Amino acid sequence: MAVEVVDVFRGVFASLVTPFSGGAVDEASLERLAARCLDGGVAGLVALGTTGEAALLAPDERTAVLAVCRTVCDEYGVPLIVGAGAMGTEATIAEARSLEAFADALLVVVPYYLRPSDDGVVEHFAAVGAAAQVPIIAYNVPYRTGKHLSGETLVRVLEVDGVAAVKHCPGAIDRDTLVLLAAGAGDVLAGDDAYLYPMMRLGASGGVTASACLAPEAFARLAEGGRELHEVLLPLVDALFAEPSPSVLKACLAELGVIDDPAVRAPLRAPRPENVERALKALG
Repeated sequence: MAVEVVDVFRGVFASLVTPFSGGAVDEASLERLAARCLDGGVAGLVALGTTGEAALLAPDERTAVLAVCRTVCDEYGVPLIVGAGAMGTEATIAEARSLEAFADALLVVVPYYLRPSDDGVVEHFAAVGAAAQVPIIAYNVPYRTGKHLSGETLVRVLEVDGVAAVKHCPGAIDRDTLVLLAAGAGDVLAGDDAYLYPMMRLGASGGVTASACLAPEAFARLAEGGRELHEVLLPLVDALFAEPSPSVLKACLAELGVIDDPAVRAPLRAPRPENVERALKALG
């Protein structure tokens, strides 16, 4: 690990977009974005997440993204969380081992599409946690994976050796969220930008947010509390997620000159201008 992991899962982590130029990864724009987020006070970075269009990147492009992010995180002395995961356990272990040299922690999604049993999910994370050389953050995002986990199962996942946290994205603060947060079994990171503030008030240790790419200072402050700031930021979050992420976010970053090109890869498409305008207006 490049960074000593101490309270590594506390605070707001910016989930980075992957800028493109001429169809290739724009490393200069990515470096500029990463530094801007850290200058804004976020606790660390997340690369190769959903926001980064990781599923649409070739292996050499993933390596390029991680090399840039690792260099910037080392300069700032902050952790880098790297997205990983596949449908099968063996494939997930192989991916984790291929990425862990860049990572202070791996964000490993619940196996998707196959919809394994709850016991199968727990066994999956136990196998990955035993094989990986860095801590695992279990990424629970049922509206993308097709697999719902109960609060009790999420607590079991947190208790697995090697699993240090859960990134929780249920799309609501429901019973399972409350069970998970009440257990106190480990760190919980809010994964839905709109629920960062209420989840932290209920005991989450931090969050992973795409919106922090655009407003890092505000989201870093939000982690410290403040209902008024939460209410101010909600219109921005609503606008950024009015279309599939990260299309609106990339358009806003390009409009502000943070990245050079707002391009996303198919099947994602350029956002409607009115949604970009709404997000920039909410940004203020």
